[in-house]
Parts: sequence; structure tokens; C-alpha cells
Amino acid sequence: MEKCIIVAIADNRAIGKSNALLWHIAEDMKYFRQTTTGCPVIMGWMTFQSIGGKPLPKRDNVVISIFPWPDKPEGVKVAGSLEEAYSMVDPTGKVFVMGGGETYRQALPTADKLYITHVHTTIEDADTFFPVIDPAIWKVESTTPVEIDPETGYGYEFTIYTRR
Repeated sequence: MEKCIIVAIADNRAIGKSNALLWHIAEDMKYFRQTTTGCPVIMGWMTFQSIGGKPLPKRDNVVISIFPWPDKPEGVKVAGSLEEAYSMVDPTGKVFVMGGGETYRQALPTADKLYITHVHTTIEDADTFFPVIDPAIWKVESTTPVEIDPETGYGYEFTIYTRR
């Protein structure tokens, strides 16, 4: 299994505030959809709530929750831990961890690849941050030229990191 993380982060590593994304960049949403479609996605319960409490289509959805969840939606598997979530998906392909902050923190030490959208802004009042991407551990496999989002004015680029 190739364990991947996918996330959009600000220059100060901010990823969220009040259980919501910090921006809406259409190309980033398209990139997320294209990259994860057909692959299992793992997320924490708060992230699942932030996307509307419904499974993402064309992906196996695994939600990590430490609480009983008797009324889970159709098409969602519930795991008690990240390790259990990994055990619930096809071990022969890619799996994407898609948030939130605590789930990313737990997933980073065993991840094989990072799919990072670097959004060139600083969000001072964010309350959720991505861990440091240590260059001694991660090397850039590919990156796109910086584009400018017409709606927000933010520059962004898609970078894939692999473990050294």
C-alpha cells in the first residue's frame, strides 16, 4: 500500500480555521478530485463533518472516530484509529489521508508521498496547521509552475514529495 497525504497549506503551514478550509481555489479542488478519485480516502470525523457528512463519490471513504457511530451514512467505513483505517482498504494501491490536522500528524511518520498544494499566503488566525515538511526526510519529486487563482489572488503550486 502506498500511503499518501493530500493537503493544501499556506506559507505558515495553516490548513484550517473553525473546521473549514481557508480558501476555495477551483483548480485545487479539481486537482484533489482527479488525484483521489478511484482511491480510498481516510479522514477524521471533524473533516468528514466539514465536507457535509457525506462520502466523497467514486472513492472508498474511511472515517476515523473514537466514538460509536450507529447512524453512519451508506458508503462510509468507520475505524477507531489510523492503523485500523489502513487495514480496511485495498493493500495493493494508493490510499490518501485527507485531514484533519491530528490525522495528518499521525499519518506523516509512515507516509510514502505527500501531495501538497502550496498556497502562497499567510493566514494569521488559522487554528489548524500541517506539520513541518522536513527536507532531510522529504524530497521534491515534481512541482508545477506557480499559478494565480483569479478568485482569491493567491499564488499556488502542486508539489509531490517522496520519502528519502
